[in-house]
This record gives sequence, structure tokens and C-alpha cells, in this order.
Amino acid sequence: MPTDSQPPVSAEQLDALRDLTTALRAGIGQVVVGQGDVVEALLIALLAQGHVLMEGPPGTAKTLLARTFSRCLGLGFSRIQFTPDLMPGDVVGTSLFDFQTSRFTLTKGPIFTDFLLADEINRTPPKTQAALLQAMQERQVTIDGETHDLPDDFLVVATQNPIEHEGTYPLPEAQLDRFLLKIDVPYPTRDEERAIVKLHGNQSAMPVLDDFALTPAADRASLAQARATVRNVRLSDEMVDYVVDVVRSTRDHTAVLHGASPRAANMLATASRTRAALNGRAYGIPDDVKAMVRPVLRHRLVLTPAAEVERTTVGQVLTQILESVAAPR
Repeated sequence: MPTDSQPPVSAEQLDALRDLTTALRAGIGQVVVGQGDVVEALLIALLAQGHVLMEGPPGTAKTLLARTFSRCLGLGFSRIQFTPDLMPGDVVGTSLFDFQTSRFTLTKGPIFTDFLLADEINRTPPKTQAALLQAMQERQVTIDGETHDLPDDFLVVATQNPIEHEGTYPLPEAQLDRFLLKIDVPYPTRDEERAIVKLHGNQSAMPVLDDFALTPAADRASLAQARATVRNVRLSDEMVDYVVDVVRSTRDHTAVLHGASPRAANMLATASRTRAALNGRAYGIPDDVKAMVRPVLRHRLVLTPAAEVERTTVGQVLTQILESVAAPR
């Protein structure tokens, strides 16, 4: 949180952030039609240094969007196709014995990258899903007792199909809590779907990104500057109280068995700051918090069995909480 000794976010910093995100949106728009809310969520996660879980039915461009987003950033990219037989060593790597040198040599897994696409993460058992826990929280990986650092830009974008589809495993609560945002990827509108067919309807396979001549819209230095801008966005004491009261209310709601953690309050504040910066403001307002409550908290609440029997949804609970907690003027 910015202190009185820190300079406020300047108009020049906000302009630079706007130029960066405009260029990223333009690059993504060359390949992916629509999905504006999903793109904004990815931008928020990128600038807040959080991770994203995208859920939606097959064929809604989740993988294509993640790959395009990575290409427009110009960062290192790895993809893991999660399957039922995937092992933790396939994710983080393993130490192999070299008989020529009589020493163990580390073979790094695909997790050692900047941008990791965890494709269909809920198709692998929880044991393998857990291989991501330390990396997502600490940006480190421990292999055979030795800790290895991951890049500062390390970002996980995971995709999953809805739980009711066959052959999937629910993600454990500890795993879900590592994701800054969970976003729903909807079907496109009719006009968007028509534009998709005109753009990509000449092939059955996923579009080849090399065909679009995408150029990186950011580098590590510009990303670091953008993140510094976001960190210095001001949240007044009243706004901090609002964030805390919203999160604490999830623990007192009668339909909630397990509410959001203090980590969720930090993430909600960070996401609200980021949204404010994306909207050209150096300060957060209640609308920033309200807009981020669902993507930040929806995957962190566990409803009571009685609420599930009554078909109460997490979205309904969060709506009730927002209506009950007074927002600052």
C-alpha cells in the first residue's frame, strides 16, 4: 500500500499503462474475437502478479486466448496438457543419475518458464495438481530437497471444463485459493460467432499464431513499471475497511460453510487497485471492489450442504453480501 512518503501515481504513469494494455488488447483481438471481460481479467492478473483459472465448455477459445496472450507479451511459454496419467515429476522435473559423471543432474520440467498454460487442469488427479502449489504461492520449486527459483514474471493460466463433464477431478480448496481470479468463459454472441467463422472457418485445427505476425507489446521492463504503477494506486482507509468487511461477511453468512481467508482480502484489494489503474484512476472506488468480488471470491467459498440442497449458488451469496455491506461514499 502506498505510504505518505511515496509519490502518488502520476498521469504519465497511467498513460503508459493505458498504452501498454491497449497494445495488448489490439494484439489479442487479431486472433481472438470478443471475450473482452476475459481479456480484462487476464490483464488484471498479469499486472497484479496473480494466477487465473478459466472455466468454460470446450471450444470457447480458452487455450487459444492463453497462447495469444503469451505471444503478445513476448515471455517464455510452456504448456502442460493435464491428463489422468500425468505425474508430479512431469510438471516440476526430476533429478536423474548420470552414470558417466556419477552425479545426479536436474532435468527441469515445463514449470520453469514465465507463462505456464495448465490446460484442462481438472483432468489430472489432485496429487499432480498439488505440484503447482509451491510454485504458484512462492515462485519456487523444491526438487529432492533443493529449492529452485522461478522467474519474477511467472504466471499460471489454467483452463478447465465444467465439473459436470465426465473425466474431471474437482480442484482442492488449497489449489483454488492460489488463483487470484476464476473467470467464466461464455459462448460468444451470434455476431461474434459469425466473425469467428469468417476469421477461422477455413480450417478445423487451432489457428497457427505465426500466421498473424504478432509482435510483443511489452517487455520485462515495461511490465515492471506497470506493476509498480498498480501497487501505488491508493486505497483509502474507508476502502480498506470495505474490502475487509466484505471478506469477513463471507464467514458469517448462513449458507457458507467455509468463507474466504485473509489471503482473499489481500487479493481483493490488489485486484481492485489494478482495475482502478486500468480505468485511468490513481485511487480505488467501491465499484472496483464490487466488480472484482465475484472473480476473486467465487472459488473460495464452500457452501453448506443445506444451501446446496436448496440450489443456492455462490453468486447469489455474494450478491447478498454486497447488498448487506455498506459501501463508503
